[in-house]
Amino acid sequence: MVVMEQQRRPRRSFPDEYKAEVIELCRTSGKSIAAVARDLDLSETAVRRWVSQAEVDAGRRDGLTTAEREELARLRKEVRVLREERDILKPATAFFARETR
Repeated sequence: MVVMEQQRRPRRSFPDEYKAEVIELCRTSGKSIAAVARDLDLSETAVRRWVSQAEVDAGRRDGLTTAEREELARLRKEVRVLREERDILKPATAFFARETR
């Protein structure tokens, strides 16, 4: 039995303007998302995700908007930094408290 490996595409990034054009094409062309993705040599999963996120941003679907996702990511990073700082300062505080006695 021969097992064929699927080759993974290299990760690509696209500007927001391009994504908006693809989303509009999906909505207006009458083609399926799969057909649009094939025509533009994009992964169907990525195009589906873009269309879905656009629906969330427009309020037509439940979920986190792009702005909320960005804020959540920023806040998670801030929490991670604050925890690291706290973990560094705890032993330093204890050390200086012992030194001042």
